[in-house]
Amino acid sequence: MKREWNIFLTALMFFTRIPVPKKLPYSEELLNSSTKYLPVIGWIVGGLAAFFFFCFNQLLPVSVSILLSMGFSILLTGGFHEDGFSDVCDGFGGGYSKLKILEIMKDSRIGVYGGIGLILMLFTKFFAIYELKTNIIPLMLILGHTSSRFAPVLFMYSHEYVREDATSKVKPVGKKINTTEFIFAGITMLAPFIFLFTSNLLYLFAIGAVIIFTFVFSNYCYRKIGGYTGDCLGAAQQITETGFYIVVLILSGFL
Repeated sequence: MKREWNIFLTALMFFTRIPVPKKLPYSEELLNSSTKYLPVIGWIVGGLAAFFFFCFNQLLPVSVSILLSMGFSILLTGGFHEDGFSDVCDGFGGGYSKLKILEIMKDSRIGVYGGIGLILMLFTKFFAIYELKTNIIPLMLILGHTSSRFAPVLFMYSHEYVREDATSKVKPVGKKINTTEFIFAGITMLAPFIFLFTSNLLYLFAIGAVIIFTFVFSNYCYRKIGGYTGDCLGAAQQITETGFYIVVLILSGFL
């Protein structure tokens, strides 16, 4: 039980800025196992984002409340996934070979492709959420953050880490996950969707969209660099979260 608690705290330490005990032990094995808790991290980040949206919306317009909620979630995670997304945009946009793409993604500086991609992604996410019915936004924030954090888990389970060294600009990267951990992540990802049984089952199709987006993006990365890097995992989370809100917006038209 203590080891499992340490694994969860490791996930909390690397994927958020929530304080953990300073004496928490670290090993690559703990980091690899901690990735199974990514959907649980989604519960926490999404739940807090939803809570702050609800509080802000008592005093402020929906648009401002969404913007502040998004800002809070970025602060809570340290922009970890957004950084990965911008690096992927720079790498795949400016590199024409595997080595060049990896070299560009490793650079901490943001380029034109990364800047444009990040702006477009954040605007798309904002407007997709804004166009949803206000009363479902808190629940959709929780589901979006939770389901999208299953994308990196699926990516790691189905593909190989491609960097030959262990270097990283900011944080170490989980490089593998076993079948038991993958199933655990899937179950914890699906758990929050039980709330949909009180609203509409059509939203469950958004899970399928997350999986499809993940497979499309992971196969694209495989063709380009032969697998994934930490930046690819962050980009997968951002792409699938934004895609989730877009699909929910499409589905809401049938309600």
